[in-house]
Amino acid sequence: MMRSKIAVLDFGSQYAHLIAKRFRMLGYYSEIMLPSAQLSDFDSVSGIVMSGGPSSVYEANIPEFNEKILTLPIPLLGLCYGHQLLATSCGGKVEKAVTGEFGFAQLENTGSECPLFKGITFPTQVWMSHQDSVTDPGKGFEVTGSTKDCRYAAVQNPGEKRFGLQFHVEVKDTPEGNTILENFARFCGMEKNWDQDTVLDLILANIKQQAGNKKVLLFLSGGVDSTVTFALLNKALGQDRVLGLHINNGFMRKNESSKVAAQYHKFGFSNFIVEDASRSFLKAVYHLTDPQKKRMAIGETFIQVRNQVVEKQHLEADQWMLAQGTLYPDIIESGGTKNSKTIKTHHNRVAGIQALIQQGLIIEPLKDLYKDEVRKIGKKLGLSDELIMRHPFPGPGLSINVLCSDGTVNDKDREEYAQACNEIKSMQLDMFGAGGSAENCLKEQYILPVRSVGVQGDFRTYRFPAVLSFLPSESGFYASPEDWKLIEQASSYITNNASCINRTLLRLYQKPGTTLSLQEGYCDKRRLDQLREADDIVLTELHRTDWYNRIFQHLTIDLPYASTADRVSFVLRPVVSEDVMTARFAHLEQNLLSSIVHQIAALDFVDAVYYDATNKPPATFGWE
Repeated sequence: MMRSKIAVLDFGSQYAHLIAKRFRMLGYYSEIMLPSAQLSDFDSVSGIVMSGGPSSVYEANIPEFNEKILTLPIPLLGLCYGHQLLATSCGGKVEKAVTGEFGFAQLENTGSECPLFKGITFPTQVWMSHQDSVTDPGKGFEVTGSTKDCRYAAVQNPGEKRFGLQFHVEVKDTPEGNTILENFARFCGMEKNWDQDTVLDLILANIKQQAGNKKVLLFLSGGVDSTVTFALLNKALGQDRVLGLHINNGFMRKNESSKVAAQYHKFGFSNFIVEDASRSFLKAVYHLTDPQKKRMAIGETFIQVRNQVVEKQHLEADQWMLAQGTLYPDIIESGGTKNSKTIKTHHNRVAGIQALIQQGLIIEPLKDLYKDEVRKIGKKLGLSDELIMRHPFPGPGLSINVLCSDGTVNDKDREEYAQACNEIKSMQLDMFGAGGSAENCLKEQYILPVRSVGVQGDFRTYRFPAVLSFLPSESGFYASPEDWKLIEQASSYITNNASCINRTLLRLYQKPGTTLSLQEGYCDKRRLDQLREADDIVLTELHRTDWYNRIFQHLTIDLPYASTADRVSFVLRPVVSEDVMTARFAHLEQNLLSSIVHQIAALDFVDAVYYDATNKPPATFGWE
C-alpha cells in the first residue's frame, strides 16, 4: 500500500528539503517532487507545498511548473516564491518590493480566521527572505496576515483549499512555524506515519543495497557527519568491510588530528588510518585567492590522496567504493538540485566526486538529512556526546577561514566598495547605538575592503561587510554592546537596505596607532598557524564557560586586512542554529567576550578583532 504523504514542490529554495524535514519530524511522511510533475504522480498525495526559490515569477527563465497541479482537489500551501507563483497563477500580481525583508518580522493577523493559524498568538515572529512581494493576491483570495513591509504576508482562498505565506514557516526562527505546518497537515487529513526508527532502518537498508559486495573507504574529518556515517557503515557492513581514512590536510585545528584518533580509539573504532597529506594540500591552494577555486582544488586533492592511499594500502580499486558524510545543505548550497543556485561549492561536490557519483561509486548515507537529524541518528547508534556534539568542522577545515588576496583591487571592487561606503554613510544608525551609557553609543560606521559569501533571497551574494564601532579606550579595546537585540536590529536594517553589504561586524579591538589596509596574503602555513592560535583561544574559553555546548559552531576568520602583510585581523563568528539552513549570531556574555578579545589581542601578530553580528540569511556561517 502506498504511503500517504505531503508533496513538496522544489523550486530551488535553500529551504525546500527543510520543509519536507519539518513534516517528517512532526510525524508526517513527505517527499520532494518536481513542480513539473504529472498529475498521475499525485495519487497518494494528501497535501501540496510549493517551496520558495531564487527566481522572480516575472522573469523569463523560471522553473517549469505544471499549472494543472492547481486543478487538483488537494489542499495547497505556497511559501515565499510558491506564495508569489500561486498569486500570479490565480490572476494576481507580484512586483519588486519597496523594501526587501531578510530576517525577523512581526506578523499581525489582519483578516478572516485562517485554519493554518489555529493556536497561534499574534503578533508572532516570522522569518523573511524576499525581494519581491505580492501586490494582488488574485481572485478569491483574502489577506489573513501582514507585516510592517509586506501587506500580503498571508492569504487564503478557503473554498479552493489554497493558502499562501510570504514567510518561511519551516525555519526555527519562525517559532510557531511547526504549529502552522501541523495545522496544514491536519487540514489535509493526514495521519502520523513517520518516525526516526523508520529513518534509521531505511538508511541501513540503502547502505547494504548500494554497497553490494564491495568494501567502503570513508573520509573521516572527525566531525559529526563523517563520524555518524562511519558508525552507520560499520553497523550495516561490519568493520572488516569498512576503512576510515583521516587525512591531516594541514588545515586542521590545533592538535586536531591526534584528538580525533584518540576519540575513535576510545569508542572502539579500530578500522581507520591517519594520513599526513598537508604538503599536497598546501601546494594545491598555493597563491589561490578565489574561494570557489580554492574549494575545488581541495576537493580534487582529496580524490588524489584517496587514490594514493588505495595504492599504498594495496587495496583493489574495483573492490572499493567511497563514502562521504554529505548532508543535504551541502548539496543544495552547491546547486545540487534541479532548480537551485550555487551558494558555494562544497569539497564533496567537485568534478572528481561528481564523476564517481555518476559511476555509482559513492555512498552518502546522510545526504537527505540535516545536522540535528544526524545527531539523533548518532545517539540511536550509541555514539557518545564527545563524538556527536562536537562543533561541525568542514572537510576543507581552516583553509576556508583564511581569506586570500593578491593585495590589488580591480575596478569592479573599487566601484562597489565606494557604493557600499556611500550606502552605510547614508543610513540613520544613531537609533541603534544607545545602549544606556556613553561608551555604548555608536561612534563610527565604515566598510571593510574584503568580500564574503552570503545568501539573500536564495541567491549567492559576494559582498562587503559593514563595521560598527563604539567608544575606544587608549589601549585599543572598543566597548561592546549592552543590548545584543539592538545590534541584531541594526544588522538587519543595514543588510536589508544596502545592495553591496551582506554582513555587519562590531569592531572590538584595533592596535593603537595602526592604519589598516588590504594586504597580499594567501593560505599558507604561517597564516594557518596564526589562525590556529587565535581559534584555540576561543574554543578553550568556550569550553571553560560551557558556552561550547550553548552554540552550534564557532569560526575564527583570518582577514588579509592589517598594517603589514605579516600581521592579521580576526573575525569571531559564533552562531546558534539547529538545521544549518538558518542561524543567529551568538549573544556571548560580556565577560567571556572580553576575555577572548584580550587574549587574542595579546598575540604579537594581531592588529584587530571583529565580531560578526549577522544572521543567516543574509550571511552564511563562514566567509568563503
